[in-house]
Amino acid sequence: MAADPSSIKHYFDDDAVAVAKRLIGARFLVDGIGGTIVETEAYARDEPASHSFRGPTPRNKPMFGRPGTVYVYRSYGIHWCVNFVCRPGSAVLIRALVPIEGIEEMIGRRGLSDTRKLCAGPGRLTQALGIDLSHNDRPLSDPPFSFTPAPVEGPILTGPRIGITKAVDLPWRFGLPGSKYLSKPFTKNGSSEV
Repeated sequence: MAADPSSIKHYFDDDAVAVAKRLIGARFLVDGIGGTIVETEAYARDEPASHSFRGPTPRNKPMFGRPGTVYVYRSYGIHWCVNFVCRPGSAVLIRALVPIEGIEEMIGRRGLSDTRKLCAGPGRLTQALGIDLSHNDRPLSDPPFSFTPAPVEGPILTGPRIGITKAVDLPWRFGLPGSKYLSKPFTKNGSSEV
């Protein structure tokens, strides 16, 4: 999406669940390094697993900003996670992508050569792409980011989100069927939708 702020805002100014589904197959690069998004999770303002549930704080401030803003936070004090802000108070966590551009750089950053594991999980993904707190609260339409929507919407897998203790019943994790780059397989009761 040719770094057009109004197009980015329009694309993300929607319900987080709708955006999370729409992001499957989109292309995301940071300084020319990245690939195709194959797994996402939606977080809405009115559900307790979301960082925004209790209202604005210094940490979650980007979640209340303009749609298409990048929200980066540290998970469990260990690794960074990257989210794309949708409507105020909602965002989509980018869980996994297929590495396409800058694979050698990703291998160097991650210290492993198995391309299936380079970006399979939110912490692995941010390490491979070099994302840290310096990217927080920046527009997805501006460098170093490059974003291109999925060329077509296809079938997606749905299932419960991973690594949370609240609102665990919501089926707001989405993935590309058949992808070997997912962070974890979808369970048998995960459904496929068109």
